[in-house]
Amino acid sequence: MKIFFIADTHFGDGNILIYENRPFKSVEEMDSTIINNWNNIVSENDKVFLAGDFSFYDMEKNKEICRNLNGEKFLVIGNHDTESEDYYYKCGFSGVSRYPIIYENFWLVSHEPLYINKNMPYANIFGHVHGNPIYTDVSERSFCVSAERINYTPVEMSEIKRRIMEKGV
Repeated sequence: MKIFFIADTHFGDGNILIYENRPFKSVEEMDSTIINNWNNIVSENDKVFLAGDFSFYDMEKNKEICRNLNGEKFLVIGNHDTESEDYYYKCGFSGVSRYPIIYENFWLVSHEPLYINKNMPYANIFGHVHGNPIYTDVSERSFCVSAERINYTPVEMSEIKRRIMEKGV
């Protein structure tokens, strides 16, 4: 079993194509690409943490998307995930949290970046910032998993750890 992370899939969101200059001709192409990229590396036995901003579709379409995505899925609710926790469970997520979660006693998984300094015993895996150049892709204490930054493909935990270690943690 492998663990993966991604944020800001924005399934069904035509505005994100413009706001973030996503390289797709249509929402359908974007959705299809993200689903295919996801399923090319995530197996049914893997776990995926989606750090917010899942989808802009209705429940039936969201259920379909979840059924079509490999792995067990966990959602940390983002600012565009406006439905109840129960709604996202019904869509097909195994876990849903309105608040950041702690993974392996070290990783704070959140939608928005959290304040982390070198004296804190944590590192932050986050989304929300998309391509905003103020935030780095990876630092000694953080890793951005916004879809734009990870080629619209979930990134494996071992890759996150490797890249953070390269920064000097």
